[in-house]
Amino acid sequence: MSSPRLRVVIAGTGMISELHRRAAVLGGAEIIGVLGSSLERSRDAATRWGIAGAYASLDEVIEAKPDVVHVCTPNQFHYAYSMALLAAGINVVCEKPLGLTLAEAREMDEAATAANLVATVPFVYRFHPLVREIRARRIAGELGDLNLIHGSYLQDWMLSPSAASWRVDPKAGGASRAFADIGSHWCDLVEWVTGQRFVEVSAATSIAYAQRPAGSAAAFSSAAAGSEMIDVTTEDIAVAQFRTDAGILASTTISQVAGGRKNRLWFELDGSRGSAVFDQENPESVWFGSSTGSTTVVRDPGANSPDAARLSSLPAGHAQGYAYCFEAFVADTYAAVRGEERDGLPTFTDGARSAAIVDAVLASASQRAWTPIV
Repeated sequence: MSSPRLRVVIAGTGMISELHRRAAVLGGAEIIGVLGSSLERSRDAATRWGIAGAYASLDEVIEAKPDVVHVCTPNQFHYAYSMALLAAGINVVCEKPLGLTLAEAREMDEAATAANLVATVPFVYRFHPLVREIRARRIAGELGDLNLIHGSYLQDWMLSPSAASWRVDPKAGGASRAFADIGSHWCDLVEWVTGQRFVEVSAATSIAYAQRPAGSAAAFSSAAAGSEMIDVTTEDIAVAQFRTDAGILASTTISQVAGGRKNRLWFELDGSRGSAVFDQENPESVWFGSSTGSTTVVRDPGANSPDAARLSSLPAGHAQGYAYCFEAFVADTYAAVRGEERDGLPTFTDGARSAAIVDAVLASASQRAWTPIV
C-alpha cells in the first residue's frame, strides 16, 4: 500500500518559496496552505499557486497540523518559526541561516534533536549527481590523499550601487551577508565531499559601496532614483583560507559583486593521485586530472556511481540543474519523514555547523587573525 500524502505548508511567498512549492508538489505532497507576511500576501500566493489555505499567522498554521512546514521567510523569522513548529511536533525544512546568531542556530539544532523530528536545511548543491560522483571517487581513493582544496562562489546581483535587498540590513539578514548567503554553501559542499572539517580560518571581508538604498521585501530588487540610503555594514566580498582537521589548506573567494558571474560555485580538490573540479554553472560534466592527462566525465546514470545515478532524473544529454537538486533534496526530506534513510541529507546539525563557520569568518576578519572554528 502506498503511504498517505504528506500535508505541507509553505511559509514565505518569494522566489525561494516557489522552488520549495514546486519541489513539494513533485515530491507528492499535498500543499494545504501558505503563510505570507500578511493575510493579503498569503491569499495572493494561494491564488497564484492554486491552493486553498491562506493563513494569517503561524498559530493558524500550527492549528492545521501539517506534517511538514517549509520556512522560506526572510532570515529574522527562521528561529522563531522553526522553534514554534518543533515545539508543536511538526517537521521543518528551514532556509539557511538557521538563525541570526550561532547561539540561535545551535538552539534550533538541539530542539530538533530533542523533539526527534526531521529538520533539514537546503544545502542543495549536495544533490548534483556529479558532486556525488566526485565524492564517490574520493572515497574510493581515486584522488589519493588530498593536498589542497580551493575554489570560489561568485555572483553579480549586488554589483549595481542601486541594488537593494532586505539582506543588506543585519537586523533582517544577520551580521554576515555574502558569506552567510553563499559562502556557507561552498563550505558545506566542500566539507561534505572531502570528508574533512575546517578547524581554523583566516579571513578578510570588504564592502563595495558604503551606502545602498533601503531594502525592499524582495530579496532581489533595484531601487528607484531618490530612494532612502542606508549605511552598509554587511560584506559584499570575503576571502578565506582554512586548515582542515587533516592539516590540509583550503581557500575560497566569495563575492556578490563579480560582474557576469551569475551563480558560479566552483571547487577543485588536488590529491596525490589526481584532481577533481566541479563548476555549478556547468553541472553536467566534471573534470578529473592527473600527471598523465585529464578526463571530462559527463552525467550518465548508466556509467556514474550508484549515488550519482540515483539522482539522475533524466537520461544523459538532457540537462539537469539547480531545480532538480532542490527537488531531490525535498524528496529525500520527505522520505526521512516517512522513516527512510537518505545519505547526505543536510540537517539542522549541518545548519548549526555552517553558523559556526560564518561566526569564525567574521571574528577572523574583525581580529585579522587565525581563528578556531568551534
